[in-house]
Amino acid sequence: MSNKVLSAPEGPPSDVEDIKQRSNYLRGTLAEVMQERISAGIPDDDNRLMKHHGSYLQDDRDLRNERQKQKLEPAYQFMLRVRMAGGVARPDQWLVMDELAQKYGNGTLKLTTRQTFQMHGILKWNMKKTIQEIHASMLDTIAACGDVNRNVMCNVNPYQSDLHAEVYELSRKLSDDLLPRTRAYHEIWLDEEKVAGTPDAEEVEPMYGPLYLPRKFKIGIAVPPSNDIDVYSQDLGFIAIVEDNKLSGFNVVIGGGMGMSHGDTATYPQLGKVIGFVAQDRLVDVAEKIITIQRDYGNRSVRKYARFKYTVDRLGLQNVKEELENRLGYRLGAAKDFRFDSNGDSYGWVKGGNGKWHFTLFVEGGRIADYDGYPLMTGLREIAKVLKGDIRLTPNQNLIISNVSSQQKKKINELMEKYSLTDGKHYSALRRSSIACVALPTCGLAMAEAERYLPRLIDKIEEIVDENGLRNEEITIRMTGCPNGCARHALGEIAFIGKAPGKYNMYLGAAFDGSRLSKLYRENIGEEEILSELRVLIAQFAKEREPGEHFGDFVVRTGTVKAVTDGTNFHD
Repeated sequence: MSNKVLSAPEGPPSDVEDIKQRSNYLRGTLAEVMQERISAGIPDDDNRLMKHHGSYLQDDRDLRNERQKQKLEPAYQFMLRVRMAGGVARPDQWLVMDELAQKYGNGTLKLTTRQTFQMHGILKWNMKKTIQEIHASMLDTIAACGDVNRNVMCNVNPYQSDLHAEVYELSRKLSDDLLPRTRAYHEIWLDEEKVAGTPDAEEVEPMYGPLYLPRKFKIGIAVPPSNDIDVYSQDLGFIAIVEDNKLSGFNVVIGGGMGMSHGDTATYPQLGKVIGFVAQDRLVDVAEKIITIQRDYGNRSVRKYARFKYTVDRLGLQNVKEELENRLGYRLGAAKDFRFDSNGDSYGWVKGGNGKWHFTLFVEGGRIADYDGYPLMTGLREIAKVLKGDIRLTPNQNLIISNVSSQQKKKINELMEKYSLTDGKHYSALRRSSIACVALPTCGLAMAEAERYLPRLIDKIEEIVDENGLRNEEITIRMTGCPNGCARHALGEIAFIGKAPGKYNMYLGAAFDGSRLSKLYRENIGEEEILSELRVLIAQFAKEREPGEHFGDFVVRTGTVKAVTDGTNFHD
């Protein structure tokens, strides 16, 4: 074992570190300010703490200018995110989320790229009731945001039912074991009384410590040959290794992450690196020790340099591995062979190994709502009322009506037909391979549209795709309203990152299986230039591609963009 001395970056703590230090383990003054009725908003310090409770204060930016003219405060509202490891919800839990969206939210649900529900439009005075009703359904919002481990992702795997069950249970165990231990959430939202005679100083966070992590931390479990969770984008990833049809353990992947900042080349998306193999009974141990490494050596001075990927790159991959093994008290095994061939979803009905059926439904942009001629939300509500299985949210913002018996399949089909719910196969493969973040009007960081605009852009790209006979060609396309990476933009074969209203940086060349990053192709361009560039590139791809070659591989092979296999070369 190594004796190398590692250290955290020097510099004064950031303002968020000071807020956490003064927060009394994430309490702050939240209990008081959430009851105050003068304003629909809350102070910024408390909003920083709200993230750890699963929520962000936002305002409707579509209304911002008009409200300023009327000398009114912004149209404040809260976004609330659920902790739901592996994206699996019981039908009754789906119905609770649906009901709450109608009662307290904006009447829609957003399926996130981390396999959970996000609800928008909740007013301050409805937050406590909403969280309590979520809790009553045996879900919660603890640590769905904030400087802690976020929602643990898991391959949806409708084919290998037994394996999915094993991996899903591990994702739940990770999620539960890595929760903060503070009782702040229970006291503020669930009216738990503080134990009498217990001074605040005695409260401890055995893993996180009083300051928690320098930034958010993301974990996902992949099951080859599907890389639907984009395991290389995770701070910590586990790749399931199956030998003799049994789960033998996991390859460990560290140091991935998608976010960056425009104009700052010291920030970049990064691919996680495989550092070894671990048996499944040591999964939680490895995760805990890696989190403590980030706790101790992450950058607490400058938050945009604080993600674990920068810690790994600064300290060195081998040094981090040796530090991990020192803390574990044993060495990781040699990494085992595996292969990924895709990172998307398989649509329509498939039969699992347990004899149950699973239907993957395409949900454009992950937005559950009723549309003109397409009552998606109503249809899913009616299905949830009778479903005996479960509902799985996929990492690609779609959902699976899962574990349907042969007997019940007919009834589900009848309901899907009644409400016009489809697998989306009539759409182009490009559209089915699309992901967009929320962006405007609710995200305060958005510089441009994403969820509301990408479908309209794809309408026009589909014309080009159809002209070139590529309607059934899967090409991953991703759009974010800012460079923070919520839609994992740097792993899109075609990707757009918002720069300003109607303007995007265009990236190309990520690998279809998620193992290579994209590269900047054109900067600050609008729709006309985007379509002009794609008209040439897609025609060239149709004529000159090699058999089985994906679009991302093609633009790299032909020199359109350079291959980016490490984030430190992203800006070269």
